Amino acid sequence: MIHFDAIFLVDDDPINNLINNRLLSKVRVSETIEEFLEGQYAIERIGDIPLEKELLVFLDINMPVMNGWEFLEEYKEKYPHRNDKIVILSSSIDFQDRQKAQDFEIVSGFLEKPLTLDKIHFQLSKYNK
Repeated sequence: MIHFDAIFLVDDDPINNLINNRLLSKVRVSETIEEFLEGQYAIERIGDIPLEKELLVFLDINMPVMNGWEFLEEYKEKYPHRNDKIVILSSSIDFQDRQKAQDFEIVSGFLEKPLTLDKIHFQLSKYNK
């Protein structure tokens, strides 16, 4: 079973973060789950994490201040040598958002809200190869 040093939930909705935290706690792929209501705080926090530590980041697209796309651009610029897994978790059903996500090599998945245990297991199965 894969293990991550930490899971980051980046979503401006605290209720989503709370529910997702509880779901992810059940799959036990990390002892540490951190919640961020703004992408900028998550970007800054990643800078505190040693390079050899691997993060699993669930990222909302539609957020004020810094949206998911801006987060990805800044992450790519600041942390080109990190080996984290970033999964977009969005209520967007826009095909163009899925296409845009594929333009980012650092994005390893695109899941529609709400997050479920089945969706988590599906995403994690991609990393067990």
